[in-house]
Amino acid sequence: MRNILPLFLVFFCLYSNAQELSCDVVVNAELTGNENVQVFRTLERQLKEFINNTQWTNSSYEPQERINCSFIITIEDYNNDAFKASLQVQSTRPVYGSMYSTPIYNYNDSDFNFEYLEFQNLNFNDSQYESNLVSVIAFHVYMVLGLDGDSFALNGGEKHLRQAQTILNYSQQGNYKGWKLSDGLQTRFALIDNMLSQTYKEFRTVMYEYHRIGLDQMSADPKKAKQSLAAILVGFESMNKRRPNSFLMRVFFDAKSEEVEDIFSGGPQVNISSVVSTLNNIAPMHSAKWRNISF
Repeated sequence: MRNILPLFLVFFCLYSNAQELSCDVVVNAELTGNENVQVFRTLERQLKEFINNTQWTNSSYEPQERINCSFIITIEDYNNDAFKASLQVQSTRPVYGSMYSTPIYNYNDSDFNFEYLEFQNLNFNDSQYESNLVSVIAFHVYMVLGLDGDSFALNGGEKHLRQAQTILNYSQQGNYKGWKLSDGLQTRFALIDNMLSQTYKEFRTVMYEYHRIGLDQMSADPKKAKQSLAAILVGFESMNKRRPNSFLMRVFFDAKSEEVEDIFSGGPQVNISSVVSTLNNIAPMHSAKWRNISF
């Protein structure tokens, strides 16, 4: 027994430190008119366990290092084991030297139809299709991991984004919407295809510099950090000239628009005329926010 206990403790510590995410899962079925049906609660519980207990990478994460995220599933309709739904995924990461967490990923996936039998096993295979439910969830898990990695190192989330692409490729056999080029310009296909394309290379550079050179330096020198952020956002202009009003620009500002507005509306005063002009050019859909930037 004395020999077994230390081995058990070592295994427990390795296992408990392996999981990467601290994820809240909500299944909202109000639109069905039957939100109290037990299957929705079971699905919510199983997905929470699936996301939080699956080891998605080969890295070990301490509890305080886990990525905070949420998956909110809105069930629009269901018939036996067939569900029509949408999925809102959000994630954050802490900013160095502060208590603030910055939004990293804020994505609404409107093409989320799946089949689910209550209590069915949810198993992820990194190279093989299991179900559309598992594929969509796993795809967005790797998007969360990939963008988080990109925010700490230049192209630091590459292997996770490549895994998202692998999931995309093998999930096309399921014939569900969102996985193919023909499904539209704002889909899972478009998201990962654009993210890994050299056509949009500035996106990942801005993701890194915005967080490490900008936000993470804010506690040490707020004025310099704001000046850096203004210059970093101008980096989007080249991408916007190449592909005006791109999907990735929307993805970035869906997560960041309120934060950008707040940063440049308070704190140390810096020259923001050029960055406001840039913001109006690259993200006109948020022009009301840019008008609120006061100095």
